[in-house]
Amino acid sequence: MAAGNEWINGYLEAILDAGSKLRPQGVQLPPLETAPALAAEESSAAYNPTRYFVEEVVRSFDEQALHKTWTKVVAMRNSQERSNRLENLCWRIWNVSRQKKQVEWDYTKEVARRKLEQELGSREAAEDLSELSEGEKDSITAKPDAAAAQPSADDGEHWQPQPRTRLARINSEVRLVSDDEEEQTKKRNLYIVLISIHGLVRGENMELGRDSDTGGQVKYVVELARALAATAGVHRVDLLTRQISCPDVDWTYGEPVEMLERLSSADADDDDGEQSGGGAYIVRLPCGPRDQYIPKEELWPHIPEFVDRALSHVTEVARALGDQLQPPAPPPADGAAAVAAAPIWPYVIHGHYADAAEVAANLASALNVPMVMTGHSLGRNKLEQLLKLGRMPGPEIQGTYKIARRIEAEETGLDTAEMVVTSTKQEIEEQWGLYDGFDLMVERKLRVRQRRGVSSLGRYMPRMAVIPPGMDFSFVETQDTADGDGADLQMLIAPDKAKKALPPIWSDVLRFFTNPHKPMILALSRPDPKKNVTTLLKAYGESRQLRELANLTLILGNRDDIEDMAGGGGAVLTAVLKLIDRYDLYGQVAYPKHHKQTDVPHIYRLAAKTKGVFINPALVEPFGLTIIEAAAYGLPVVATKNGGPVDILKALHNGLLVDPHSAEAITGALLSLLAEKSRWVECRRNGLRNIHRFSWPHHCRLYLSHVSTYCDQPSPHQPLRVPLGLGSSTSFGADDSLSDSLRGLSLQISVDASSDLNAADSAAAIMDALRRRPASEKPASSGARALGFAPGRRESLLVVAVDCYGDDGKPDVEQLKKAIDAAVSAGDGAGGKQGYVLSTGMTIPEAAEAIKACGADVASFDALICSSGAELCYPWKELAADEEYSGHVAFRWPGDHVKSAVPRLGSVEEVALAIDRPACSVHCHAYAATDASKVKKVDSIRQALRMRGFRCNLVYTRACTRLNVIPLSASRPRALRYLSIQWGIDLSKVAVLVGETGDTDRERLLPGVHRTLILPGMVARGSEELLRGDDGYTMADVVAMDSPNIVTLAEGQSASDLLKAI
Repeated sequence: MAAGNEWINGYLEAILDAGSKLRPQGVQLPPLETAPALAAEESSAAYNPTRYFVEEVVRSFDEQALHKTWTKVVAMRNSQERSNRLENLCWRIWNVSRQKKQVEWDYTKEVARRKLEQELGSREAAEDLSELSEGEKDSITAKPDAAAAQPSADDGEHWQPQPRTRLARINSEVRLVSDDEEEQTKKRNLYIVLISIHGLVRGENMELGRDSDTGGQVKYVVELARALAATAGVHRVDLLTRQISCPDVDWTYGEPVEMLERLSSADADDDDGEQSGGGAYIVRLPCGPRDQYIPKEELWPHIPEFVDRALSHVTEVARALGDQLQPPAPPPADGAAAVAAAPIWPYVIHGHYADAAEVAANLASALNVPMVMTGHSLGRNKLEQLLKLGRMPGPEIQGTYKIARRIEAEETGLDTAEMVVTSTKQEIEEQWGLYDGFDLMVERKLRVRQRRGVSSLGRYMPRMAVIPPGMDFSFVETQDTADGDGADLQMLIAPDKAKKALPPIWSDVLRFFTNPHKPMILALSRPDPKKNVTTLLKAYGESRQLRELANLTLILGNRDDIEDMAGGGGAVLTAVLKLIDRYDLYGQVAYPKHHKQTDVPHIYRLAAKTKGVFINPALVEPFGLTIIEAAAYGLPVVATKNGGPVDILKALHNGLLVDPHSAEAITGALLSLLAEKSRWVECRRNGLRNIHRFSWPHHCRLYLSHVSTYCDQPSPHQPLRVPLGLGSSTSFGADDSLSDSLRGLSLQISVDASSDLNAADSAAAIMDALRRRPASEKPASSGARALGFAPGRRESLLVVAVDCYGDDGKPDVEQLKKAIDAAVSAGDGAGGKQGYVLSTGMTIPEAAEAIKACGADVASFDALICSSGAELCYPWKELAADEEYSGHVAFRWPGDHVKSAVPRLGSVEEVALAIDRPACSVHCHAYAATDASKVKKVDSIRQALRMRGFRCNLVYTRACTRLNVIPLSASRPRALRYLSIQWGIDLSKVAVLVGETGDTDRERLLPGVHRTLILPGMVARGSEELLRGDDGYTMADVVAMDSPNIVTLAEGQSASDLLKAI
């Protein structure tokens, strides 16, 4: 409990007056004269509410914090106001205590509910996956090469795999890369995209610790980008982050591009010593207010804008790399313009932290490339810790940390990711296991089915890969132990004999010691109670043998005045000083006030020169980077047995694991390493010999090996195809209409040409055939239409996404006609440079019928985005779903496997969802909702599907009367991005018309770099009431309504005039 709470000063006075009743509970306070009123109460046997409330609350607070506040209370006491104040304080204490218990109770109920749902979903999925159909059994039996490793038809669920093919529980050991994998990677020119949005990111002079957003993650992603670019086979690495042009930060954070300095040749992973790749770049993209540096909790509404800008950047780079790295195509025999090379899309898109994971998921879905994510810090874990403390209720946590929005972004990342990079096994089991989208048991069963070569029944779980962070050892100077190791210390004691300047931090540390020649026990961490430094001090202070053998150095951050330190740091340092005084450790313990980041290597070197030991006694250590750093400088290690150090010491073999709660265990481990010199030397040598396993080159080879294993073989992704040579001025004449050209071409493509086409590349091949047609064969332009229907020739798009339905769910033709007329009026006079798109939750036939009812020509639209983004139709070509787009969104679609689960999981009591067969399609399961009050909301159904391994998007449409279940990669915003890439139209030249309400995906259509026009009064009833529960995040966490790109039509304004203006 922090002593800065507003009410603690007052309630301490009540605690002081409680006097002797509190002292047996361990609160030692200076004696005070008992107040007469309280003495009278103590003499009676009646129930004492004051004492009850005080005693109930005081048990949970820290002694140092109480004593500090007691000092302030004594100075402010006023005897005349004593009685009234004490009475009021009792009720305030009771109220706070009640709130705390209520938060704890609510948290306990929520945990129990989620655990029950997770167990139910996991059990249901596991039972389905455990059973093999007859066809699956036959396919397994038919594989003679795998007979020894696969079960027979009769073994079924009870088959036990042979030891040589048994799957590991969770392989947390450092995996070695085979020569074949490494050689295969070297032959590729890979383009890798890393994303880390928040914080201040730059390549040099990183301001680590400047704020809570600029910490270890920034250092990690910059070093990862630099190391990957130096790895053989990697041509270019882009690290995408937010551009900040703000007077509060350095001007370098506003530079659009920064090229990272290459690693030295010694660290570069290139056998030939040549670095022919494109290098690593920090690419800064505008996102949100450009003149403000905002914390990560406020970035959520601006994520779609970052996605759009990142998509534009990646597309441009991919096309440039295609022209640069691929051999030029031979010129066409007919003398037509040369065809541009195919783009080189990213090999993988890697999101770091929740915000970047959401960006990576959207980019990967738009480009159909593999996605990887690293959590760094997880929202559910933080929420669990905050609720356990009981100091903040759920709504306050959500308002402060936007925790629900963060968790949903992490769940979205799990939906899309092929692989999740973790540092330790503990992170997988204890942190990712809290999420709906990951279940360890289901993941293992899916892995077994994959190895057997049988269907996964539409279910998916991402693969967890334990890859410890790399380190840059280029500045590490390690020497074998020799007699001269203490020479520098002698020079420090006698400065006149020093031949070179010694690090100033050495003198800052050694000045604390009476005998600086003794070995040094080094602990380096921030002053946090979880780091458990006080137990280390108790172990040192209570062991005479340890005190005589070694000195203790505590590097606990930087401080000016302990009284001014926020959080628990001041309390930890105060406790450290008290323990030093209690055990009289003056001259034996060093605790310098200041050190720089550049001093840390020198501190490790000093400890190594004294033949010391590094210790990490944290209660739980998620990874333990300091352990690796210490090993790199030749220091043996004593570390906590809870968390990442288990895996690290298993790889390095350079120290001992201890129970952090046991001072005796800590003392024994330290004495073992310090007193037994042979063990000390052995641990030192082991650490130096194995430290390469945590180097950046090894990390990158391991990373690429995992990506190749999980993302390439087999590849579930259909590469995104774009028309080659898009935007060439020679493609079409100034007056040509591609619509007319296609109509004339429809049956004129020769049989020889058509034999080269298939369903996957028909659209691109038709475009290519059009370009190659001689001009004499092109039909003359009709001239009757202003619209040119020319993908690649349009300069802008108007998207009608107004969800106009009546209460019965049928299209409101009158309002839809107004929206279409406004769009068409705005495009008058554009000379065919402006195209029109209808984006709706209706099917293609329903949309076509609604357009006709409005008196408009269906063929006047460039595209119809239907079934909430599951289908894309080009009505000027044919009134049917485009096969190329269908293949694009098919990724991870569970198909019929999920069809029967939705009515059961989406209904509150009785089944209120029935399959709407006329509205169903290949990639859309449509359900009729009879009563909106009897169906669950989107977030609840999605959660239940995730727990069972199904990855889908869900949209309520037609005024809550229909639920569309569509593929993960399908949505109306993603369909717009797909058209933007295919047609070469910048999203900033797209305007979207929406109503004040609409389908449950309406809020996702609002943000981005496109312009959004909100038309009031157009939609009588929307479906957004079925989007989220009351405990979810709000619309303000999704879209910034004050964005200049979002405009609401004012009363009396003309929609067409406003559209022309924007």
